[in-house]
Amino acid sequence: MSSDRRLKILRILSLVFVVGIVAFIYFFRRQLPELARYGYAGVFMITLIANATVFVPIPGVMIVFALGGVFQPWVTAIFAGLGGATGELSGYLLGFSGQGLAERSATYQRLLEWMGKNQKFRDLAVLALAAIPNPIFDLAGIAAGTLKVPIYRFWFFCSIGSIIKYMIFGYAGKTLLKFFFG
Repeated sequence: MSSDRRLKILRILSLVFVVGIVAFIYFFRRQLPELARYGYAGVFMITLIANATVFVPIPGVMIVFALGGVFQPWVTAIFAGLGGATGELSGYLLGFSGQGLAERSATYQRLLEWMGKNQKFRDLAVLALAAIPNPIFDLAGIAAGTLKVPIYRFWFFCSIGSIIKYMIFGYAGKTLLKFFFG
């Protein structure tokens, strides 16, 4: 089998995988908070699932906010960040699959152009966009997949940004819940 054919099959499988994950998460979204009873492993799974959806909002940061008041916020942030970055691989795989869901978006085109210029900018963009709650991170993941950023680089910088974001939400949850409920 030629390498082009293998790549085409891999891209199709990536697309099918992402669509399957999104459908699964959508149908079981009400059971998501129940994973918190599994401690830090539950935190990992919640954020993995919440971030695996592409363009379908699941309130993972709000769950981490609440769990930051129950568990150690910094440990919660690490597990949430690693789970979130792993979940974000769905957007990366969508971009890798070469499918054009986001191609018509002006924001996606700007991200693709900005991330394509320089590896340092690409890594910084992934880290910065993962560190702040925003609706365009899925586009950054798709752009990274389209640009064939090495998956380990994407996951690493996404993890660092996600840990920063969840650290803020975890400590905010601990502080506010302690303030209001003693």
